[in-house]
Amino acid sequence: MLLKWLGERGESARADYRVSAAAAVSVPYDLARGSRYIHEGFSRVYERHFLKSLERKAREKLERYPDLFDPARLAAADTIYGFDDAVTAPVHGFAGADDYYARSSSIGFLKGIRVPTLLLSAIDDPFLPAQVLDEVRTIAAHNPALTVEFHEHGGHVGFISGSPWSPFYYGEWRVAEFLARAARP
Repeated sequence: MLLKWLGERGESARADYRVSAAAAVSVPYDLARGSRYIHEGFSRVYERHFLKSLERKAREKLERYPDLFDPARLAAADTIYGFDDAVTAPVHGFAGADDYYARSSSIGFLKGIRVPTLLLSAIDDPFLPAQVLDEVRTIAAHNPALTVEFHEHGGHVGFISGSPWSPFYYGEWRVAEFLARAARP
């Protein structure tokens, strides 16, 4: 959402909203390809876990707002795509998952970003095919506001090294370092 917003605002993100820099970690850039990818191979383990969490939260919302979406469609959703089609899209005013993915995927907005922005991801992220990151690299090569940092390993927001007794949280460190450097005059 941040990257889409920055891309939509362009230079006004800095001028009108005083955004001087941004960072985005493990972004699913292309929602359609991400929803298909997480349904394949070992990534399905993540999909099942993520889907259970989403379903629980959706049912809690439904208790408070009974007309928010069709509970039967939620019960039938057994993929992220199915959940997005049954819940995410209608709740947010989209015609369905395809409409939501087409209009909300940040990959289409990257070229419009005008504030320094770190894009930190891992090539082995189970939520996104590596080919999407290749496309992001290509787009970023033509936009000097974007700093691409794609690591071979790190999974989805993993970026931890060291030992259990002395972990180093690279993602958090890198985002803070990038933003601090961008904020210097």
